[in-house]
This record gives sequence, structure tokens and C-alpha cells, in this order.
Amino acid sequence: MTTAKSLPPPCCTGMFRNFECRRLTTSHSSPPEKLGFSMLCRINAARSCHSRRNLILLYDRSRSNFLKPIKAKKDSESSCTDNGAAFSGIQLRQMSNVGNSTNILWHECPIQKRDRQQLLQQKGCVIWLTGLSGSGKSTLACALSQSLHSRGKLSYILDGDNIRHGLNRDLSFRAEDRSENIRRIGEVAKLFADAGVICITSLISPYQKDRDACRALLPEGDFIEVFIDVPLHVCEARDPKGLYKLARAGKIKGFTGIDDPYEPPCGCEIVLQQKGGDCKSPKDMAELVVSYLEKIGHLQA
Repeated sequence: MTTAKSLPPPCCTGMFRNFECRRLTTSHSSPPEKLGFSMLCRINAARSCHSRRNLILLYDRSRSNFLKPIKAKKDSESSCTDNGAAFSGIQLRQMSNVGNSTNILWHECPIQKRDRQQLLQQKGCVIWLTGLSGSGKSTLACALSQSLHSRGKLSYILDGDNIRHGLNRDLSFRAEDRSENIRRIGEVAKLFADAGVICITSLISPYQKDRDACRALLPEGDFIEVFIDVPLHVCEARDPKGLYKLARAGKIKGFTGIDDPYEPPCGCEIVLQQKGGDCKSPKDMAELVVSYLEKIGHLQA
């Protein structure tokens, strides 16, 4: 006859218990046979101790159940079984891979864009100001933000130079880095619009494909492209940063309008022309943009 005696572990919180098996014999001359081995505490070894092999098989089966992947279920209430092999909870959408990010899951929140827009009494969107250096993008962005603020509307400016002081400070002005600069700003602008904010971007963004890629990030009607159409010679005459002078002297390479192209928007929502003597003030141009926002219903929820 074989019996199993459970010996208490050194620590009550340990994962393993030691079991001692004694084989009792009819002869009093031979001492009891002892078998020492370790097992998981969840394994019920006391019922059968016929051989070491049986217990090892039992251990392997229990270990495989313990390490089995947990699958999400559709049940609305969460529950857990003793062996930890089955959990149920709120249904999760399938994991996805995006770019170099693997096994990621989009988490929804009960508060959606429409709720935030209702709170702010406006519709989130992106106003994308594009044009040559010196065309007045940053000045218009500030005038537009002031005009919206005076109407009680929340806006935020993503200025190209400002963003390069932080988020995009690792990027140069090479073509590939310019594209990445636009992509990042487009993604950030999308988040602002989703928050219900009127996001104003102010950057050259010289390539049509990059602007189109940003447009594709947002629902139709939420991307408003504004082209500040100022001739190169006017921008060069202004030269507020002295960059055109440096580019002409060959001290700056790949400068838009000099040795790198600017692709004017095709099919943009608003064109603000500044040619000859017909030059509108920043405030007047801002009012034109605000009028467009009112027309398409973005200044109310």
C-alpha cells in the first residue's frame, strides 16, 4: 500500500510543495521506502501516488493548462476559473499591426467627438495654411486664432517653426524629412480636430502628395486647405528671416522656391491672393476664412 504525506513548504506563499511517498510493506525488518520530488501546489497528488512517472505526467498536463493563452469572450460580466485558463469580459476587437507596431488594439471611449463638439459648441477641423516662406502664413494663423477667440471658439496653432523646436527637432529640411515633418503634424492636427478643436497649421508644406495624405486622415469636409498665393519676388522682397538671401548665396540648400520646388494646391478650399497693390490685411484674410467656416457650419455643434 502506498500513501502520500504532504510536507509544509518553507514559505506558505511558495509555488511548490514537497511530497513524500512511503511504500508500506508487511515485513517489519525493511524500512519504509521514501521518494522525494517537487510539484505545483495546484496538483492533487494525494489521490494517486503509484509511481513517479504518473505524477510527472500529471504535472505536465497541469502546466500546459496553466500556460494556455487566455481568449477574450463576449460575455458582459467578467469571471475567472480556478486554473486561470478561462477569462471572460467585454468583447475586444482583434489585435492589429500598423507599420512597425505589432499586437496593438484600438480602445474606444464612450465620450466621442460629437460629445466634445457639443461641449465646445463648434466642430473640430483642420485649417491647413500653405504657401511660400514669407507669404504670411504665421501672421494669418495668429489673426485667425484671434478672430475665432473673440467669437468664443477654441483653436490651436501648429506652426512649422514651433513644432521643429520640439516634436520635429530631429528632422532636417531634406525631402524625406520634410515629408515626415508634414506627416507628424498631420497626425497631431487630426487629434486636435477629434478633440473638437479648430486646429490651424502654418507651414510651407511644399508637396501636393504630403498635403493630400494629411487630408485623407480626416473625414470629408474637416480638412480646409488655404493657399496664400503670394508671388516669389514679393516673398523674397519681404524676406522676414533673411533666408532667401542665404539661399541665393548658396548657404542654404534645398530652399523652397529657390532650389527646391513648391507645388501650388490644386482644388483647395480657399485661395487668398496677394498680388500687386491688392494686398489684404491679415485681419481681412482671417475674416474670409471665418466666413467660410460659418458657411459650412463649423462654428456651431
